[in-house]
Amino acid sequence: MENTIEHIIAVIEPKHQDETVRNKGRETLVDFIAGSLGGIANVYVGQSLDTVKVKMQTFPDIHKNMVSCFVETFRKEGIRGLYAGTTPALVANIAENSVLFGFYGVCQKLVLKFTNQKRVEELNPLGNAVAGSLAAFFCSFTLCPTELVKCRLQAQMETEAMKQKDHPRVKIGPLKMTESILKTEGIRGLFHGLSATVAREMPGYFVLFGGMEVTKHLLTPPGKTKEEIGPVKTVVAGGMGGICFWTFIFPFDVVKSRMQVAGSGGGIFPVLMKIFRNEGILALYNGLGPTLVRTFPATGACNLHP
Repeated sequence: MENTIEHIIAVIEPKHQDETVRNKGRETLVDFIAGSLGGIANVYVGQSLDTVKVKMQTFPDIHKNMVSCFVETFRKEGIRGLYAGTTPALVANIAENSVLFGFYGVCQKLVLKFTNQKRVEELNPLGNAVAGSLAAFFCSFTLCPTELVKCRLQAQMETEAMKQKDHPRVKIGPLKMTESILKTEGIRGLFHGLSATVAREMPGYFVLFGGMEVTKHLLTPPGKTKEEIGPVKTVVAGGMGGICFWTFIFPFDVVKSRMQVAGSGGGIFPVLMKIFRNEGILALYNGLGPTLVRTFPATGACNLHP
């Protein structure tokens, strides 16, 4: 995979560029391609459980637990139902991971300017966490519209069932869903829940990169660097980072799903407090189970970029 990426870079990289500029461009392009490949791996490893998560978050009265939600979805909608929203999920994850890892390298260099370190490899876990949080701000703008379409496709059956008693089986795809949103809500409709997305992504990626880097640090033998720990430990570090991410920010993800699918309005904290008052604190963690099950292999696989 690394040889393939190097070949792509060699083809598209101008040969007359200054060596320093070329090296910086090479690093950014590697991060971008690696993020794209990581996003694809992320979707196919965990999409079915992500569907279960969204259904449990937005329709807790219908779906009480992970197993029953999975079985009911499979019984009524088949495997396609479990993988509903895969296309926008692919777009969302490729965009998110590409922008994230692309800006992560840039933000790491920005953090270097405020520290005594000279090289990115010298940054401590806190510095990497700050860089991850800054990078997450930018990827929120690419993630919000694609994830909104994904969530609405995943919860389409339940949403339509609330409008019609006959539980219609005719569904629309991502293009029709996007067209419907633009027609009824305008371009702003695609960014419904953006504030909740930013509130989830920035602190979430601070925790993710912090947890990942701390795990790498703990797993690195004396005399070696974290780049030399091997694929198994790299997957473990990524998985631990993913668990830290979702455990820390999950209430904001519930709020985001309610705002995007159920149309809950009024801002992040009013929606959060409404859920807390009416449904209890555990409602803010509906869907955490399937999320933790899928996040370890999904984030671990995503972390295996060159």
